[in-house]
Amino acid sequence: MGIIFGKKKPASRITQQDKAVLQLKQQRDKLKLYQRRIELSLESDRELAKKLLNKGQKERAKLLLRKKRYQESILQKTDNQLENMEKLTHDIEFAQVELQVINGLKQGNEALKKVNESLNIEDIEKILDETREGVEKQEEINALLMGGLTEEDETAVEGELAEMISQSLPSVPSEEPEQMEGVEVPESPVKEKSKRREKPVALEA
Repeated sequence: MGIIFGKKKPASRITQQDKAVLQLKQQRDKLKLYQRRIELSLESDRELAKKLLNKGQKERAKLLLRKKRYQESILQKTDNQLENMEKLTHDIEFAQVELQVINGLKQGNEALKKVNESLNIEDIEKILDETREGVEKQEEINALLMGGLTEEDETAVEGELAEMISQSLPSVPSEEPEQMEGVEVPESPVKEKSKRREKPVALEA
């Protein structure tokens, strides 16, 4: 049989502080239930003491009142314990929040440190100098080109540019009027005059 490799269980995200807070809240809830039972018992004992007193059983009524007084002192102690548990729970939860903030600041500082390490001041100055030199060289080339052209060259450049612009514009087709069947279109006076000039002149014998 082949060896079966078991998958590793993912690490639990529950911390010891989370467990402590959970236990405190569970104890708080149990203490509140205990308080509720005492309060119900106090009400019951008081009503029973009244009935015994009405029946003339003074000693038994007195005994129930002593029990009631003792339970009242226990109830006061549980109030103090609840207050301490609530305060401790809030302190632990606030400490967890502070820890998360500190961890976030720590990670941010480490990331910033790595960025600063990757940025060398000498390299940055070298890049800036090379960029500045490249810009200056390009400006010199432009100045030489502009200074080496005559006025005639500039006119030729402008003409070529205008020609390129006109070629890029859409052409508009020119439509000539169609000649209708059976209708002669009279020629223009200019064409008729030119034809008269072209007729040969007869020489006299």
